[in-house]
Amino acid sequence: MTPEVANYFGFSGMACIIFAYAYTTARQQPNPFVQHGVNLLGAALLTVSLLVNTNPASLVLEFFWAAIAIYGLARAVLKKQGGGA
Repeated sequence: MTPEVANYFGFSGMACIIFAYAYTTARQQPNPFVQHGVNLLGAALLTVSLLVNTNPASLVLEFFWAAIAIYGLARAVLKKQGGGA
């Protein structure tokens, strides 16, 4: 993958994360599947970009961003199944 193509992935990921933040801010009760799902997608796309255009600090940030999104999705699944969380 060329650095230019990787940048497209990165900008797409950035757009996802900005959308998720705006969505969460604008909604009284945001859907956690939208909020965390879009954040996870954004982190994944940014990670692809960062694997080509390496920035170690940003790569670590995206790891934690993805981990938090996965945690949020898991909680939403458990709550939907009636398991609390």
